[in-house]
Amino acid sequence: MHFAARLDDALHEFRERRARQRGLTSTVIPYTGYGAPGTSSGAPGWVRVLCRVLLTKPAPSSTVRYKNIRGWRSFTSVPVNDVAVTITINGQEQRVTADRGGVVDIRIEADLTPGWHSITIRTDESEPVEARVFIVDTSVRFGIVSDIDDTVMVTALPRPFLAAWNTFVLDEHARRPVAGMAVLYERLTRDHPGAPVIYLSTGAWNVAPTLSRFLSRNLYPAGPLLLTDWGPTHDRWFRSGIDHKRQSLERIAEEFPDIQWLLIGDDGQHDEEIYGTFASAHEENVRAIAIRQLSPSEAVFAGGRSRSDDPGTPRSVRWVFANDGAGLLEQLRESGRL
Repeated sequence: MHFAARLDDALHEFRERRARQRGLTSTVIPYTGYGAPGTSSGAPGWVRVLCRVLLTKPAPSSTVRYKNIRGWRSFTSVPVNDVAVTITINGQEQRVTADRGGVVDIRIEADLTPGWHSITIRTDESEPVEARVFIVDTSVRFGIVSDIDDTVMVTALPRPFLAAWNTFVLDEHARRPVAGMAVLYERLTRDHPGAPVIYLSTGAWNVAPTLSRFLSRNLYPAGPLLLTDWGPTHDRWFRSGIDHKRQSLERIAEEFPDIQWLLIGDDGQHDEEIYGTFASAHEENVRAIAIRQLSPSEAVFAGGRSRSDDPGTPRSVRWVFANDGAGLLEQLRESGRL
C-alpha cells in the first residue's frame, strides 16, 4: 500500500479512537441509489446501494443533523473504516463492509418494480435509516448523465482559492444555478417518463448533502450522485477525477446496455475529452453530447476553455453547445435528438 494510504489509515484510526472516547457512535449517511428489475430472460434484478458511515454524537436526529452540515465541517467528520453494514431490501438482509473511507458502494441482487423505493441501512450500533433507490424500467431507452460544477451550478471550481472557498465555506444558498438548466432537465424527464438522471462529479462524498440540497432547492430532478472519496488511494497520493468519471461511464454503459445517454457537461474542465472518448467506444449508448459554454469571465477564472476543435467522435454522435439550458434545449430539438 502507498505510503500516503498508510499515513491516511493511521490518521483515521487515531481520529476514530479519540472520537469514540468522546462518546461518538456510528451513523449511516444514506445516498440515493439506482438499479434495474429482473428481466424476462431470467437475469436477476439488482440495486446499487450507496452510503457512508461516520461517527456523530448519539442522538435520534444525528443523520438529519449531518445532512444540514455545511462548509468545512463536512470534511472534519470522522469516517468509520471497515465497519459491518446491514442492508435490508424487501425484508431480505445482507451484510457488507464499508471501505477505508467509510463508503459503501455495493451491487445487491433484489427484485424491485420500476420506480422509487426505500431501503433500510444500519450498523450494529446505529439506528436504521432509509435510502432512496430508483429502479429503471427495462423498457426505458433514454437517460441523462450530468456533470455538476459549472454545468448545473456555477462554482468556477478549477480556481484553487475559490474552490476552497466554495467547498469549505460557502453555503449552498449562496451558490448560483446555471440559467435554464433545471428547465432543460424538467423538459427532458417530462418527455421521457422513467428516464434516469445521474449526476456524475469529481466532488467528494463529503459534499453530497450540500449538493443534494442545492439540486432539490433549485428544482432539478432527483437522481443518484456519483462522487468520489476524499484522500489518497492505495497506490497514489491523490485520486483522479478524470478516471472516476471514465470508470463511472463505463460502468453505467455496462449496467444499462439498451439506454442511450444524453451526456451534459461544460467546457471549463475535461468533460469534452471524457465524453468524446466514451462516445468513440460506446457510440450506441450516446444520444447526444451537450456542452454548456462558460461565459468569458467564467472561462478566465476556470483556467480557460478546452481547446479541442475536433471532438474526434463518430458522425452519428451529435454535439451541441450553448451558454445556458435554453440554448441547449433549442439545439437539441433542432437536431432531433430529443
